[in-house]
Amino acid sequence: MNQKQIRNFCIIAHIDHGKSTLADRLLEATGSVDPREMVDQVLDSMELERERGITIKAQAVRLQYVADDGIDYRLNLIDTPGHVDFSYEVSRSLAACEGALLVIDATQGIQAQTLANVYLALEHDLEIIPIINKIDLDAAEPDKVAQEVMQAFGFNLDQMIFASAKDGDGVKDVLQAVVDRVPPPTGQRNNSLRALIFDSRYDSYKGVVAYIRVFDGIISRGSRLRVMSNSVESEILEIGCFRPDPVEIGELEAGDVGYVATGLKVVGDVPVGDTITSSSGGASVPIAPYEPLKPMVFAGLYPTDGRDYLNLRDALEKLSLNDSSLSFQPESSVALGPGFRCGFLGLLHMDVVQERLEREYELSLLATSPGVKYQVLTKDEEILEVDNPSGMPETQYIEEVLEPWIDLSIITPDNYIGPLMELVTSRRGEFKKMDYIQQDNMTSSESTNFNKPSRSYNVKSRVMMEFNLPLAEMLIDFYDQLKSRTQGYASMDYSLSGYRSGKLVRLDILVAGNPVDALSVIVDRSGAYSLGKDLVTKLKDLIPRQMFEVPIQASIGGKVQARETVKALRKNVLAKCYGGDVTRKRKLLERQAEGKKRMKRVGRVEIPQEAFLSVLKVKR
Repeated sequence: MNQKQIRNFCIIAHIDHGKSTLADRLLEATGSVDPREMVDQVLDSMELERERGITIKAQAVRLQYVADDGIDYRLNLIDTPGHVDFSYEVSRSLAACEGALLVIDATQGIQAQTLANVYLALEHDLEIIPIINKIDLDAAEPDKVAQEVMQAFGFNLDQMIFASAKDGDGVKDVLQAVVDRVPPPTGQRNNSLRALIFDSRYDSYKGVVAYIRVFDGIISRGSRLRVMSNSVESEILEIGCFRPDPVEIGELEAGDVGYVATGLKVVGDVPVGDTITSSSGGASVPIAPYEPLKPMVFAGLYPTDGRDYLNLRDALEKLSLNDSSLSFQPESSVALGPGFRCGFLGLLHMDVVQERLEREYELSLLATSPGVKYQVLTKDEEILEVDNPSGMPETQYIEEVLEPWIDLSIITPDNYIGPLMELVTSRRGEFKKMDYIQQDNMTSSESTNFNKPSRSYNVKSRVMMEFNLPLAEMLIDFYDQLKSRTQGYASMDYSLSGYRSGKLVRLDILVAGNPVDALSVIVDRSGAYSLGKDLVTKLKDLIPRQMFEVPIQASIGGKVQARETVKALRKNVLAKCYGGDVTRKRKLLERQAEGKKRMKRVGRVEIPQEAFLSVLKVKR
């Protein structure tokens, strides 16, 4: 097909703004799905995606659309994840497009990830088409939101499309706007092959299936390809496109989006964001510099039954075939036995992986408290990367500890500024700036009229607040606190900004004098006492009483910060003594005391699973 008749675009939006529903309507309007097979969220093929109502993996689909001028156009749509944890995949998907549909909820307006996605699209020099969605709802305020979009991004009113993805209103306008405003792809069919990998999955028969956008050249079945970052070569088993199910075709040429079955058995050999070319006479310059995925959150996964260790290893290996962003390596804990230290893109990614392991592979798992990767400079001038508290050297050997910090953006009604400032600063955050993105004196008469009476909007002004915050302080309970303190109105987005020096220490928990490595955490020294006190207090209530006294201590470098004691159970050894010689009673009590001392030396305390979960529930 002539490149002038091809359009490559994606849909970007904040969570739950109607992105997947709009994709469904586009499929219906172009006849890409049989009406009898139509279901909600067609492109969200994973069961977990449908249950949670979120997009986890990017998905491409080819649409055929006859425009108003009678010309048949090929539209390649890439549906991207919306959550901040998957922003890396979003950026790869944007790199494969020339345009983006920016979906904004008419009842909520601009949210934090709306701004982040717009900036990401602008970085890739995409043509952005703003769509005010959900105008059919009673609570919709499309005029106010349109003014907000104009103020924030500088769009003109005639550039916006007002639609209802649920009812299908405005969908035809969206398709026509894609044809009219998204530029056709540029690239030469006769040049050496260059194709960007924007996603991949594993097929047990075809090996790694790479989702690609061809920028230059032609790729056909039977030819050999080469991955540019690692020089891995393979023969192409199958080439196809998505309609939306995979359909095999003969070739893909410059401007096309489709898939390539490589036959390779390791997803890591075909990394997302890399460039593939022909094995002989291929290109020498990749489309974009390849940056490997870097996990940001780390946690230990242990089977509750030690006999399931091998099953957990097999499940992680299989899951990593379909999720290249998951990393894992074996580790062993004195308290929990053998398990794996896993790296994730974020907390949602961690939650999804754990749920898939438990559901798809029928495993019962225990996850340790999530942490981040620290850089430790020792006094021997050696730099260590530490993602597990057990790997932190003793205090006397440490010169400096660096921790990752993030740039945090929060959009909220202005009457919640105080609670949010207190939340962030209590977690060592630093305030940067605050901008008003919506004034409270807007009226609907300032914009278009949707057959609704003109009215004033009695709403609070909304502000965007920007902070710097240690990543570790955001992992536990931060998002729940954000929503709780703003009655659910605030939204947030963040990105890694770099590493800073901090006064960080390892807080160890000792039970009956023995350190429990799975309960150790790395914390800021200023908050170590309060955290240690909270932990030992919770553990005192969770660890069952023994026949001997059990001390629970929180310590830093051998110095105890807090202590609680689980009192011993006591058997009444005098129950059979009805008076008589007091020396007999004394002997029985002395023998009991000696037995308790002996048990304390050799006794072992079983720590319940709830104790490890308590680390996640302690307020930081």
